[in-house]
Amino acid sequence: MKAGRSLSRDFGEVQNLQVSLKGPGDYVSQADRKAEEIIHSELARARPGYAFLMEERGAVPGEDDQHRWIVDPLDGTTNFLHGIPIFSISIALERQGQLVAGVIYNPAMDELYTAERGGGAFLNDRRLRVSGRTKLSDAVIGTGVPHLGRGHHGNFLVELRNVMGEVAGIRRLGSAALDLAYVAAGRMDGFWEPALSPWDIAAGLLLIREAGGFCTDMDGGQEMFDKGSIVVGNEAIQKALLKTLKKPLR
Repeated sequence: MKAGRSLSRDFGEVQNLQVSLKGPGDYVSQADRKAEEIIHSELARARPGYAFLMEERGAVPGEDDQHRWIVDPLDGTTNFLHGIPIFSISIALERQGQLVAGVIYNPAMDELYTAERGGGAFLNDRRLRVSGRTKLSDAVIGTGVPHLGRGHHGNFLVELRNVMGEVAGIRRLGSAALDLAYVAAGRMDGFWEPALSPWDIAAGLLLIREAGGFCTDMDGGQEMFDKGSIVVGNEAIQKALLKTLKKPLR
């Protein structure tokens, strides 16, 4: 993937820019925009007229109102900035409001996750299935931790406290798209996060569904794009995690 090669080259340069805060920050912003430009150009050439929803450009209308690309050109910007090789490109295709295809690519590890509605989910050429664990006490659960200027820290601490007491481990990778891909691959048993955008989760939602998993918002509904919250896992873990998240602080 051309955008992945671009990010890989830029990632290699980031470690040379750590001497200044402004330097690497500006460089990563440029890398983000460059990847988005490549993706937009290639997809527009392949499917002329399709609309876009992109992290940097926002909504870009198209002549074809039945199809929309949902794109995050660099999910895990902070990791990228700090030289941590956990970041991804996330692309999903929506047809008449339904997710029909998704791709998540980690160029640093050359891991390509793909899914097509009704066709299963894959990591490179390997078919994916969500984890078979059924007890939270055996489960490793991913999440996103709100930081400076993001999210309601108090609410999250209540959720974290409740989940901590029920699970075998909690992980924070720093890329929601990869978190969802890891759930689809069975590397993590579940994931929750309360404040995400459609481009963070669109491809990952389809991956998990095609790998046999379940996805809801934090109210148990299907308004993940509108509410920005997500709880995923296999049937048993997703249900138990959702219930745990709703408990009051003990």
